Amino acid sequence: MSTPGTDKPKVIRLGIAADHGGFVLKEWLIKAILGEGCDVKDFGAHSLDPDDDYPDYIIPLAQAICSREVDRGVAVCGSGVGACVTANKIPGVRAALIADVFSAHQGVEDDDMNMICLGGRVIGSELAWDLVKTFIRARYKDTERFRRRLAKIAALENKGKPK
Repeated sequence: MSTPGTDKPKVIRLGIAADHGGFVLKEWLIKAILGEGCDVKDFGAHSLDPDDDYPDYIIPLAQAICSREVDRGVAVCGSGVGACVTANKIPGVRAALIADVFSAHQGVEDDDMNMICLGGRVIGSELAWDLVKTFIRARYKDTERFRRRLAKIAALENKGKPK
């Protein structure tokens, strides 16, 4: 989401959430994201509590993406797996566990990924920052084949729901 002629992204509303396993990385990333010129809404945890549960923070973040309160989200738990599984239970969220730069942009470009999930215990802060920067700068390509694929996913999410 770069502004032409700069390396800075357009200002986007970014939500972020983490449990105890991702708390330290979340706090570090918030400072970096603010320095990038993005608005950040912190969905918690707001203190380090070894007994907290990632769904308590990831679900409100995922719901905020669906309600368009935020444009995209960053979810961090110990491995990133629980955050990813939880987020993808919310219809309209397209979350992925990301550990490489290619997937951080390709997931947005082709699949309109709107949440990146990271493992606070398995990824270093500098790599996490490279992944988040790539994620927020990427743009969905919005071609017919990508729209067709997303429509199939939306149909699956809506299966059995009253029309």
